[in-house]
Amino acid sequence: MESNEVVEIRKLLRLTQADFARLFDTHVMTVSRWERGTASPTPYQVALMEQFRVKALASEAKAIEGLKTMLVGAGVIAALIWLLSQTKK
Repeated sequence: MESNEVVEIRKLLRLTQADFARLFDTHVMTVSRWERGTASPTPYQVALMEQFRVKALASEAKAIEGLKTMLVGAGVIAALIWLLSQTKK
């Protein structure tokens, strides 16, 4: 796993280096070395990171879809309110 991918996953999870280190039961300096490319996570840690990335992206996609649905609903309500206001004139 590339160092930039470690950073991407950590930021996707919205975790500090310290929190990310706790997640993997490692020292914060280890996470820093992963992110600088001077050390590499174990294959097990890489597999966990990949699973965290998949879950985080799925959650993000679900949130975006929910937001779209809410905005469409708000648009429909706004249109109905406008139509009702036009019928009273």
